[in-house]
Amino acid sequence: MNKFKQFLILLIIFFISFNLNAGASDEVKTSSDDFETSTFEDEIYDPLENINRTVFVFNNITDKVILEPAAKGYKKLPAPVQSGIGNFIKNLKLPLVAVNQFLQGQGKNAAESTGRFLVNSTVGIFGLIDVADDFGLEQKEEDFGQTLATWGVGDGFYLVLPLFGPSNLRDTTGMVMTMMTDPVNAYASNQGESWAIPLRTAANAIDQRSKIIDEVNALRDNSVDYYAAVRSSYYQNRKAAIMNTDDDILTPLPLISIEFE
Repeated sequence: MNKFKQFLILLIIFFISFNLNAGASDEVKTSSDDFETSTFEDEIYDPLENINRTVFVFNNITDKVILEPAAKGYKKLPAPVQSGIGNFIKNLKLPLVAVNQFLQGQGKNAAESTGRFLVNSTVGIFGLIDVADDFGLEQKEEDFGQTLATWGVGDGFYLVLPLFGPSNLRDTTGMVMTMMTDPVNAYASNQGESWAIPLRTAANAIDQRSKIIDEVNALRDNSVDYYAAVRSSYYQNRKAAIMNTDDDILTPLPLISIEFE
C-alpha cells in the first residue's frame, strides 16, 4: 500500500506540472457528431500521440480477440442473468459514487446513492435485484476524475493506457484514487479474497462491452481514423459526465473499466 501511496503522490505532482498546459482541453465542444472533422479534435492535448497510437493498436487487437468475443458470449445468457449481474456490479460501486457526490457538494444525491446501496444490498439480495429504482432512487455515476474536474483540475494530456483504454492525466489520477479507496476491494483483500477484485473488474468490462457491441463496431468500421474517433468520443463523453448532462454519446469503453465498477 505504501508503494501505491508513493505512486499516487508522484502522479499528482506530475499532473500538476502539466496542468498549466491543459486549459485548451477544458474548452472543448460536444455538439458535433463528426469526430474526424470537428474543431473539438483540434483542442485535445495529445503530445504522446505516437505512443498512444501504439498502445491503442494493442488494445484494439485485445478487444477483438478477447473482450468482444466474451461480450458476445455473455449476451447469450438469459436476460434475467445478465440483468442480475449488471445490477450486482452497479451496486458495488455505489459507496464510492456516494463519496464523490459528497465531495462535489451533491448532498442529496449522496444520500440517495447511500439509500440505494442499502436497499438493494438487503431487500435486493446483495444488489442482484434493483428494488431501489422502484422507490425513485436512481442510479447515478460519479468518480474521482469527475470530482477533480469539479474542483477545477484540468484534463492534462490524453493517455491511452494498456488494457484500461482512453484516459487523461486527471482521470488516470482518479483511477489510482479509486484503486486505493474502494471499500469493496479493500474488504475483499482484508478477507483474503483478493481473487474477487480482478473477477469483478473483468465482469464489469464484459457487461459494459456487451451493451455497445454494434456501436463500437460501427465506429471502428466507419471511422477514417478510429484512434481519433475514440479520442474525441472519450472527451465528449467525459465532458457530458462532468457537466451531468444527458448527451447520448457513444462511450468507447476501455478493456477494463477505469472506474473498477
